[in-house]
Amino acid sequence: MEKENSACYHHFQLLICLLSITAAVSKSTIEPCSGSDSCHALLGYTLYADLKLSEVAALFHVDPLAVLASNAFDPSVPDVADRILPAGLLLRVPTRCSCAEGIRRSLAARYRTRPGDTLASIAGSVFGGLATPDQIREANGIPDPEALEVGRTLVVPLPCACFNLSDNFLPAVYLSYAVRAGDSVPSIAAMYSTTVTDIMNVNALGSMTAINPGDVLVIPLPACPSRFPNYASDFGMIVANGTYAITADNCVQCSCGPGNLNLYCTPASLSVSCSSMQCRSSNLIAGNITTKSTGAGCNVTSCNYSGFVNGSIVTKLTKSLQPRCPVQPQLPSLTPPPTTLMRDLFLAPTPLPLPPEAGGALPTPKPSPKSPVSGEFALPGVSPATGPDATAVVGGSVSSMNRKEAILIFCSALSLAFALPFTDTPILLY
Repeated sequence: MEKENSACYHHFQLLICLLSITAAVSKSTIEPCSGSDSCHALLGYTLYADLKLSEVAALFHVDPLAVLASNAFDPSVPDVADRILPAGLLLRVPTRCSCAEGIRRSLAARYRTRPGDTLASIAGSVFGGLATPDQIREANGIPDPEALEVGRTLVVPLPCACFNLSDNFLPAVYLSYAVRAGDSVPSIAAMYSTTVTDIMNVNALGSMTAINPGDVLVIPLPACPSRFPNYASDFGMIVANGTYAITADNCVQCSCGPGNLNLYCTPASLSVSCSSMQCRSSNLIAGNITTKSTGAGCNVTSCNYSGFVNGSIVTKLTKSLQPRCPVQPQLPSLTPPPTTLMRDLFLAPTPLPLPPEAGGALPTPKPSPKSPVSGEFALPGVSPATGPDATAVVGGSVSSMNRKEAILIFCSALSLAFALPFTDTPILLY
């Protein structure tokens, strides 16, 4: 009986090994590309620790104001850059999605290693599962991941997608989302106000159950495109529905929705010195609209923001006759950045990170007056398709097979140690 129990126990250990193989495989939607173009994209990032807003911005090398805008947070909150965001909070982090080695990815993030860091903790905890240890290792040419040099600045490649910034022929911004335990395609669709069909089509999912924790999906979000001239510094701006963007040296706030997908730009509420926003031959400023009903319809006069050119705000006065007078554009409802989470969403307490350290190879974005942005970020180690206009490729990480082989070798050794047969029959890994 004791021998049978021992055999059962060791077979159970082998079963755990095989389950580990399955768990090691994660899928990611990849957009092939060519050339050097880039686009605006978003990352769905879950905070692994309580972090200041400025620390989150430094981690991804973006302006804190851009993080506020992408989440419809109120920028007028006092000392907002030092606002402490709670662990477990899911944020939208803006990034530039580039074409690197034939696929779309964001290469802006930098991380300086500290004692206790591992590639697994950096990928899985610090960057919320958006990266994998193998991707970080390959991007930085690390020969031995077990001998991670303390103080080294790592490039952290993150998934992103452009798909021509359209979804079903409508403007869209794409968000990369790491699937969490308990997620389903319908729940993710509801979270981001999109459809199950859209998510399944873009990510080439065969069924609604074809996702697992650790998979990285791209989520199409309706958006408002700009029509600024190509010589404007903010040419190509696109804003996800229900959010806003700050442009023109923090002088202009451009909002999208929630009523429609027309970009609506007004003077920003930030205390900065700005050039004139008044339209010529009128007393209107950017964002002003006047209407007058007539027997033929409604005469509409509007002063529109038309881009930031050579340090100056460009505005344009337009007049039109419309069948009926338009209502005042709706603006996204802004909320203060949260400092607590609901109990069921809260993660276990984690030590606060040290402040971000200056440096890094990339140029530092221009900060807002109260929001310094560091060039790189260091956190304490924690062990923790087809698209509308392009082809999506779904697969595991480049070196996921190396992890599977390592687990198989371990399982084989365990089997031999206990004189149990270990089959060499191929195992289907989904």
